[in-house]
Amino acid sequence: MRIELEYGIDIIGDIHACFDEFITLLKQLGYSQNNQGLYVHPEGRKILSLGDISSRGPYSLKTMEFFLRHIDAKLAYMIDSNHGWKIARWLDGCNVKLTHGDEKVEEELVQYEKKHGEQQTRDLKGRLKKMLMAAPSHYIISDEGQDCVVCAHAGIKDEYIGKENSRIKDFCRYGDVAGFDERGKPIRKDWFNHHKGELIIVWGHDPKREPLIVNNTINIDQGVVFGGKLTCYRYPEKEFVYVRASKNYSGRVGQDNPIEKE
Repeated sequence: MRIELEYGIDIIGDIHACFDEFITLLKQLGYSQNNQGLYVHPEGRKILSLGDISSRGPYSLKTMEFFLRHIDAKLAYMIDSNHGWKIARWLDGCNVKLTHGDEKVEEELVQYEKKHGEQQTRDLKGRLKKMLMAAPSHYIISDEGQDCVVCAHAGIKDEYIGKENSRIKDFCRYGDVAGFDERGKPIRKDWFNHHKGELIIVWGHDPKREPLIVNNTINIDQGVVFGGKLTCYRYPEKEFVYVRASKNYSGRVGQDNPIEKE
């Protein structure tokens, strides 16, 4: 789960199937398509997704197929996430109820099968499942043997960094959840208040209107699918680059929208 910084890494917050905004962001970062249709950076930079690339938004399959191709080409990385894990289990045949936008993945696959047939759809499902199942709970970015940045979808405890088991995977997928409120919404504990040291932790999952920076932890989920922004944190530059959403794709408004209620 350690990767080398090399020429630089562009860490991307929760995309949630907002493919058009994602491609706009890549172009803004300097990526362009090569002869194979892959997005490459002239300086050799690579993409690292914090997960939740699908669901809620309009183009789950386009986004997932993008990461299939770019991970295979060693141009991108992607970590595990709550929506990714749910889709992976559903594709694996588990009894999973697709809700909270995950049902849109199933709807897109139904349309895909009508266009491409049963065999091609089965092949795609198998490749998607393999990609999602293989995603690690977190990545550690190192520069010449020195650990610099940890990327985790919903956060990570200091003592979990560099380790992997079911408890750590669940924490990185969902964060530090202390039950649910009367509306069924998770009650989140602020794990980031306990982070110590110089190691930067970059995370998403819990949408904030602007990046939340506390104790060398940085939240870069600015709720693009809720009408907010898609955020990139560029390392080692330590710069933020944003693309604003074309619209609110989620259908959630007012106090039900995590961006509007802040």
